[in-house]
Amino acid sequence: MALDRIAIDHRIMGGVPCIRGTRIPVSMIVGRLAEGSSRNEILTDYPQLAAADVDAALQFAAAAVDQREMPLLATA
Repeated sequence: MALDRIAIDHRIMGGVPCIRGTRIPVSMIVGRLAEGSSRNEILTDYPQLAAADVDAALQFAAAAVDQREMPLLATA
């Protein structure tokens, strides 16, 4: 797994998981893909990213939702 491409540092973006060496949050990449953006569109919009960074973001997201406990907001 390419999780070495993900950094979590409380001094960068308040500890939000980001692509290492950037301030680009994993959630932004996953969100863009969920909204229908293609990998190429994301790479064009963020030229500092590599295709492996997008893969790592998806792997991180998959690992995060595979946890037994997830912080979810209460619903009505």
